[in-house]
Amino acid sequence: MMASDEVRLARAYLCGVAEPPAPALAALVAVVGPLEAAARVRQGQVPERVAKETGARCARELAAEQLRAAEAVGARLLVPEDDDWPLAALLAFSRSGYPHLAAPLALWVRGTKPLAPLTERSVAVVGSRACTGYGSHVANSLGFGVAELGVTVFSGAAFGIDGAAHRGALSAGGPTVAVLACGVDIAYPAGHHRLLAQIVEEGLVVSEYPPGTTPARHRFLVRNRVIAGLSAGTVVVEAGWRSGSRRTASDALLLGRSVMAVPGPVTSALSVGSHRLLREPGVTAVTTAAEVVEEIGRIGIDLAEPSAPRERPTDNLHHTTARVYDVLDQRSNGDVRRLGVESGLPVELVRAALGELELAGLAERTPNGWRRAPASPKHAGKSVEGCGGA
Repeated sequence: MMASDEVRLARAYLCGVAEPPAPALAALVAVVGPLEAAARVRQGQVPERVAKETGARCARELAAEQLRAAEAVGARLLVPEDDDWPLAALLAFSRSGYPHLAAPLALWVRGTKPLAPLTERSVAVVGSRACTGYGSHVANSLGFGVAELGVTVFSGAAFGIDGAAHRGALSAGGPTVAVLACGVDIAYPAGHHRLLAQIVEEGLVVSEYPPGTTPARHRFLVRNRVIAGLSAGTVVVEAGWRSGSRRTASDALLLGRSVMAVPGPVTSALSVGSHRLLREPGVTAVTTAAEVVEEIGRIGIDLAEPSAPRERPTDNLHHTTARVYDVLDQRSNGDVRRLGVESGLPVELVRAALGELELAGLAERTPNGWRRAPASPKHAGKSVEGCGGA
């Protein structure tokens, strides 16, 4: 079902007369509907709280012009009356009870894909603009990995972590959604013009700001709640002590979403915010795409495979055999008695251990005694150090 032209025009008007978030206006629309709300705002017959949000712009009649501007760049206004409205994702806004988390009145969407299905299995990957090489690598890998697992990557199209996450998802052939703090007809940052064009082709560019709206500092913080709300979980890859990424994570927690953070070097100023997050209740440490999907995925289904421990050729040795192996030298030879003294084992146990080590390819007999065997091809790359008698 598609909303009527009347309803779409009314919501376009309402989007233009109040700076998001507009909790009082959103509450009025929820009670009387968009058509009646638009009429009351035009006439100035609204409660004081709504008047404060709309008074400066209520005389502006730009809705029709903005709808045409959106159409000119292949965009559309998605409204709650449309079937494609991501109702399940955005219900969290109305349940939160926090004014700064008021739900969007509508969303300007650029691209051909439907939005609602992209929010069903989704994760936001956010972080610092001035990221390190480590952060960029991790964000790109997470974007690629979760996209391969059928999860949509949401982010803000900024330089640094955002851009790396979007590119990772696109490299995997998966959809990604960029949520902007300006109109969908504006490429911001300008350096991501080509990236945004690719996102439009493979995913969606979304904003609650009408076409022509320029970016402003406060709008980035406001749009972060949309990133948090449209996705099932948020991953912070790198963040400073005070950052917009931490605001996104905070909004996600208030909306009941999963929040994750990637640990970084403890000496890095750009991981201070991530580590601070990890000390908060409800925040999970993640290091792989599989762990991210497990956190936001289906219970009992999207489980991350446990990491396989690195196998050593000495892992399965009996503890006495391991003690003899410890005292063997690769460069010099040892006779059975000396090996017994050094290992603290009787000679007969040393002889038995040496036989076992020889069969395992870990020791070899020479004319002058016993020594460790050089690493064989089957043991190449495996550590034999520090068996510790285990």
